[in-house]
Amino acid sequence: MRKTLFIEEAACYGQPQNDTIRMPTSLVALFSIASGLSVANVYYAQPLLDNLAEDFGISHAAIGGLITATQVGCALALLLLVPLGDLLNRRRLMAFQIFGLIVALISVAVAHSAPALLISLLAVGLLGTAMTQGLIAYAASAAAPHERGHVVGSAQSGVFIGLLLARVFAGGISDIAGWRAVYICSALLMLVIALPLWRKLPELPAATATRRYFTLIGSMFTLLRQDKVLQVRGVLALLMFAAFNVFWSALVLPLSAAPYGFSHTVIGAFGLVGAVGALAASRAGKWSDRGLSQRTSLAALLLLLLAWWPLSLMAWSLGALVVGIILLDLGGQALHVTNQSMIFRAPPEAHSRLVGLYMLFYAAGSGAGAMSTTLTFAEAGWQGVCLLGAGISLLALIFWWYTRKVTR
Repeated sequence: MRKTLFIEEAACYGQPQNDTIRMPTSLVALFSIASGLSVANVYYAQPLLDNLAEDFGISHAAIGGLITATQVGCALALLLLVPLGDLLNRRRLMAFQIFGLIVALISVAVAHSAPALLISLLAVGLLGTAMTQGLIAYAASAAAPHERGHVVGSAQSGVFIGLLLARVFAGGISDIAGWRAVYICSALLMLVIALPLWRKLPELPAATATRRYFTLIGSMFTLLRQDKVLQVRGVLALLMFAAFNVFWSALVLPLSAAPYGFSHTVIGAFGLVGAVGALAASRAGKWSDRGLSQRTSLAALLLLLLAWWPLSLMAWSLGALVVGIILLDLGGQALHVTNQSMIFRAPPEAHSRLVGLYMLFYAAGSGAGAMSTTLTFAEAGWQGVCLLGAGISLLALIFWWYTRKVTR
């Protein structure tokens, strides 16, 4: 065990190492599972909004504010908490975050007023996001350079699958035992994963020499201004996640209307199809480790653009819709993993700040895509949505072409 930790810490700090030495499979799996469980907490509320509105006497027009509170917590985490991984001992920081997340989940479960619920959900978004992105930065720092893409890709696959399964889990538990049971069960799951995390995570000391929090936060703006790879890959993430949300935010509108009239459960099941693409995309990290980042980026962007053709055929074939979802998620996740593999080639002392900045691009793209697609659907229907998504995907491809020579 001590030998393994020494090798991992040597990889983190650039000491010579044997390229045949790899992170234990069990530890890679632990990063993936823990990332999936932590990110799921941020999305449990979405299928529960009707129940929450009824229990707390909140109008349907205002109930979306609960999701907004969670997303505000996500943004605050990216700016204020995720960078702490570069300042503090990551293992101890992770322990504090998981304990805080358990408390926040229990607070949601026992909330009896709308303000208490709002504050508790903001805390869940804050700590759930901090833990998720902290785990990805932790995995990148603990991995040897020759396997960093593979390890990050595995953790990111866990994030995506956790995001997909969160809505299914919340809906199923709520139907059986009520919405409060969703958060109690989640708190228990986080408690179960806490022990192996504490025992198995390698002991990595603080990566940066600074001991001042506000200096650390201020340095994020310097990183953003100076790191060309972060700028390029951040813009690609913004465009890719905008295209993602153009599709997923609008899908419920045609499928819930005639002639389909599908329930939210059935519509949510289409999201599970994307797990096929997410699992396949985890190999993008290995290709990045082999120096094929730009080729993988090109292939991913072409898949992202191609996906809109079968998606546009939904009115004629639900089979085409399934094919399109697989292509969209495969291309998008492959690009996401490649992006992170490339930005994590920076020195380990900046990993937490880099992932926080990168995910801010993601948040901006997600919000822009969600807002634009509902307006487009109202004016031009599903075909207009597909044209919008294809246009954004084409813009991402053109942007990559002109910036493809920007590498570390």
